[in-house]
Amino acid sequence: MMFDTSPHTLKFLAALVWYSGVIALLIKSTSLLFRAHVISPGHPWLLMAVLVGVVIGAIKARYLFRRICLKNLKRIDALKHPKLWHFYRMRFFIFLLTMVILGSYLSHRAQDNFPMLIAMAAIELSVAIALLGSSDCFRKAGREGA
Repeated sequence: MMFDTSPHTLKFLAALVWYSGVIALLIKSTSLLFRAHVISPGHPWLLMAVLVGVVIGAIKARYLFRRICLKNLKRIDALKHPKLWHFYRMRFFIFLLTMVILGSYLSHRAQDNFPMLIAMAAIELSVAIALLGSSDCFRKAGREGA
């Protein structure tokens, strides 16, 4: 009873985590690009990393992340007795924790390695763009639930 909640609240919490990922990854990818710029100012791969990250992120948003988001929103709607922690499944949280630890480790290892900084920046930016590009699912779900 104490942790019972509504599907609307769960969708809000899911969106909050989703948008938090966007912000964190945009900050992280920008930081990696700045570090790469310090090592090699004006290198053409800096712009290439941004372009690759945006293009791959847009593709991931359309064909992968949007489906994941819609599947989770449908799962939330189907819950019989939603609890506060049901906004994502436990395996999502385990996956998220694993990705945060791995990303942190790889970013730390890349600090003085220009090619690795560029690669990590492109990867982090692509995930941020994918999250942002697929986030319209939450806005649509909010309008439908209102």
